[in-house]
Amino acid sequence: MANKAFGVINSAANYIRVEGLHDYRPIGAFSFLGRFRVIDFPISNMSNSGLDRIHVYLNSRPRSIVEHIGDGRHYNINSKRGNLQLLFTQNNGASSIYNTDINAYLENLEQIERMPQDYVVVAPSYMVYKQDYQKLLDDHVESGGDITLLYHKVDSAKDYFRGCNVITLNKQKGVQHIERNMGTAKEKLISMDTYVMKKELFIELIKKAKRESSAYSLADMIAIACETLDVRGYQHKGYFAAITSLDDYYKANTELLDYETAMDLFKTDWPFYTKTTDACPTQYFHGANVKHSMVCNAGLIEGTVENSIIGRNVHIGKGAVVKNSIILSYVDIADGVYIENAVIDKWVEVKKIKKIVSESVTPAYIKRNDKL
Repeated sequence: MANKAFGVINSAANYIRVEGLHDYRPIGAFSFLGRFRVIDFPISNMSNSGLDRIHVYLNSRPRSIVEHIGDGRHYNINSKRGNLQLLFTQNNGASSIYNTDINAYLENLEQIERMPQDYVVVAPSYMVYKQDYQKLLDDHVESGGDITLLYHKVDSAKDYFRGCNVITLNKQKGVQHIERNMGTAKEKLISMDTYVMKKELFIELIKKAKRESSAYSLADMIAIACETLDVRGYQHKGYFAAITSLDDYYKANTELLDYETAMDLFKTDWPFYTKTTDACPTQYFHGANVKHSMVCNAGLIEGTVENSIIGRNVHIGKGAVVKNSIILSYVDIADGVYIENAVIDKWVEVKKIKKIVSESVTPAYIKRNDKL
C-alpha cells in the first residue's frame, strides 16, 4: 500500500521580498513565462504525484492567488476525493515580524489535525522545479529518518539565491546545519524549503515554535531540529529556480528561453497546469521582427522583439524595440520606444519616454499602472 501524504504550500513566509513586483502580489502570483504563475509549479507537482489534498497558506495581498487558483479544477486534482483549500491568516501585515508561516499554520491547526493522511509534504510558493513527491515520500519512509529535506547543488550562490537557506551535509547525507545564504561562495547546497515528515511531527514543530519564539519560521524550527532529529538531505536534479529577488525572477524567466533548458523542465509526462485564458492569437504586422522570444496571445506586434517574454494583450508599436526584457500583460508600448533589460509590470503605457535601459545588471523595473 502506498504511503499517503497531504500537501502544504507555504505562501506565507515573510523573509523573502522581491523589489517592485511584490508591492502588488505575493510571489506565488508572479507571472512566469507569460502564461503561468509561480504557484502553478508546486501545485502541479503535488497533483502529478497523486497528492490530492492540498492546503495553500496565504497572508498578505491574497486576491490575485485566490482568483488564479479558484476552485482548483484546472490542476487535475481528483474531484471525488481531492480538495485544494486556501487557508488565510488574520494577521495581514505585509512585513510584520509575526507574519510567519508558523503563524499561518497555528491559526489553521484544526485543519491540519483533521487530515487523515499520516505524512505531510511542505513546499514553497517561490520556487520553480519539477519533483515527484510520491517518490520523495516513499524514500523518506524507507530511510527511517524524521525529516527529509530537498536540496539543489548550485554554482551561482554568490550572485543568486540570496534569500535562500543553505545546508551542510555529513557523509551519511544527514543535514548538520541550515543557515542563510550570505553570498560568500559560488558552490552551495540550497535548501528548497521542501520537507517530508510525519503529520504528528509537523504539528509538534508548529506548537514548539509558538513556545520558543513568535518570530520563528518552519525553516528555523528544522534548523534547530538538526541537532536532535534525524534530518536527511535528498538531492534534486533538473531545472531549479528560486525567486528571491528581481535578478532571480529575470534570470529564471529568460534562461527558459533556451530550448534545452526549457525541455529539462517541461516534460510531456509531467504537465504543469495553469488557468487558461481563451483569446485570439497575437497579430504580427508588416515590419514586425521577433526572435528567440516567448509571446503570449492577444498581442499586437508591430516592432522588434528579441530575447524577451511578452505577456497577454501587449501592444508593441511601429519601430519600437524590446530586447532582453519581460513585459507583463496589458502593456502598451508606443511607436519608436526602445526598451532593454527591463521588467515592465501590468497595465503600463510607455509613450512619452522613448528609452528605458538598465545601466546595471539588475533589470529596470516599471511599476504597475504607470504612464511614462
